[in-house]
Amino acid sequence: MNSRMVTVVSSWLALTAFACAPSNQGAQVGSPDPASAAAQASGAPQAGTATQTSAAQGSPTPEPAPQDRALRPAAKGAYFTGEYRNLFAELGHKPAEIDAKIAKAYAQLFHGDPKEEAVMFAAGKNANGPKAYIMDIGNGDVRSEGMSYGMMIAVQVDRKDDFDALWNWAKSHMYHADPRRPGFGYFSWQMRPDGTAMDENPAPDAEEYFATALLFASHRWGDGKGIYDYRKEALSLLDAMKNRKPITGPVNADKRKTTLHSLFNTEHKMVRFTPDSDNFSKNGDHTNPSYHLPAFYELWAAWGPEADRAFWAEAAKVSRDFFVKTTHPKTGLAPDYAGFDGTPKAASWDAGTANFRYDAFRTAMNWAVDAAWWAKDPREIELSDRLLAFFEAQGPGYRANFSLDGKPLVDHESLGLVSMNAVAALAATHPRAWRFIEELYRREPPTGKWRYYDGMLYTMSLLHLSGKFRIIMPPAQPSAPAAAGKG
Repeated sequence: MNSRMVTVVSSWLALTAFACAPSNQGAQVGSPDPASAAAQASGAPQAGTATQTSAAQGSPTPEPAPQDRALRPAAKGAYFTGEYRNLFAELGHKPAEIDAKIAKAYAQLFHGDPKEEAVMFAAGKNANGPKAYIMDIGNGDVRSEGMSYGMMIAVQVDRKDDFDALWNWAKSHMYHADPRRPGFGYFSWQMRPDGTAMDENPAPDAEEYFATALLFASHRWGDGKGIYDYRKEALSLLDAMKNRKPITGPVNADKRKTTLHSLFNTEHKMVRFTPDSDNFSKNGDHTNPSYHLPAFYELWAAWGPEADRAFWAEAAKVSRDFFVKTTHPKTGLAPDYAGFDGTPKAASWDAGTANFRYDAFRTAMNWAVDAAWWAKDPREIELSDRLLAFFEAQGPGYRANFSLDGKPLVDHESLGLVSMNAVAALAATHPRAWRFIEELYRREPPTGKWRYYDGMLYTMSLLHLSGKFRIIMPPAQPSAPAAAGKG
């Protein structure tokens, strides 16, 4: 990793700090018009490789963030009101400049210089059309997590061409279509760019994002044929995630024999870290806090397979309770892995998974977006205020990894964490949250070796905080259907 100088001038960040930003380096990690964000993002995906190191982050010094104004999260969720706050605009930034910032991030990461900027690369064509993949540059692989994030970002900014190319690659290379294979109905979480699997097991957070992005695509663009019948694909995936029966057989190049189960533990009503029975025997069946997406589960309860809608509504409630259990009562930090009771889980291959590391960055985004979309649990506001109080106490240039009680574990910062802490502000009330929003706005999209994970989280954060990451409703559906209940 390379150090980079970040000069920060504001009422909170009046100093010069050195910052290093590695990305997610673990093993498994798993509709209102936003067209203005995409208008400046042009061209088709570019082919190539990307192996260079990080470049400097920074942007012109903004006006100081407000120091004494509470954020006042909406009492009723955006699903019911159709209203999404633009917190950048509330800070005084001009809408055109905000749109340009989003467009720049998208253009750079999806269509930029393949050596230093882009994470999306063209991969030829097949009978279904163009293919493209999102690459983790630092680790030299393609991850289902990144593919699903790329699809979600593309549907939010109305880029059907990019969405379809990513989905085509995922279905062509990651998806297990053979009912005799343990991974049947799922996606390999780790691939080589040439389309061969490195690990055939799924990372369930990707399936969660795939399913929701496909539902949004169905609502935004309508359903096509084959793999582009988005709704059919989404419902099939949702069914497999909950209901698929165990399948035993060989996986990976070494032909290891194992059994893969459903992606959700139906007894606990929680997403699993992995459905692999081998891992159950070594670590016990457990979860990953950053895989809990109650905002999505509520949508599945409204739009998913009818037989499972009550389950998804209950899963959303369970995840909200789980956030309170798994986060530290003083710092608000969550572990990378946890038991279903919320206790930190030290994996057999890496005891550090009991700490707050790269996976755990995303947990705050998950509860904050749930609060913004549904506003069903005031404890999520408490969680955001607690977490941001901890990071405020760390001062500017705060580190990327911590023990749950707040001891720094590394000596670098991460744009990914800066991004996720800013999204936490969607559910915060304390005026300190403005500082985290302003700090994200000051940053530029990442370049170099570790641009993949930081870049995906950064871009999603810009969309969330500008009010452009939205629930894309079915065209004929009113904003508050009875099927979803009341907030």
